[in-house]
Amino acid sequence: MLEGIIYRYRCGIAWRDLPEVFGPWQTVWTWHHRLATEGTWDTIVRALIAQADAEGLVDWSVSVDSTIARAHQHATNTTRPTGGWIELHESGRRAA
Repeated sequence: MLEGIIYRYRCGIAWRDLPEVFGPWQTVWTWHHRLATEGTWDTIVRALIAQADAEGLVDWSVSVDSTIARAHQHATNTTRPTGGWIELHESGRRAA
């Protein structure tokens, strides 16, 4: 079950796309959900981070990749050189 859960997160796939070698995806999801609601994952992560930090293996710098920061197409305040009412207005002059 643990390998199936890790595989799913490592690959970024949907639960339904989990390979059959891990068993039924519903079973793997159920175990993941159960461990998450019990707080087991939080306990494991805290213990692993504490151990790695004590051994000096953790670098606490943060990096953000802007390619994953998505914004809606209307979220920008810049104007486009084409499109909108100006282009439509000018196309009327070209048609005449």
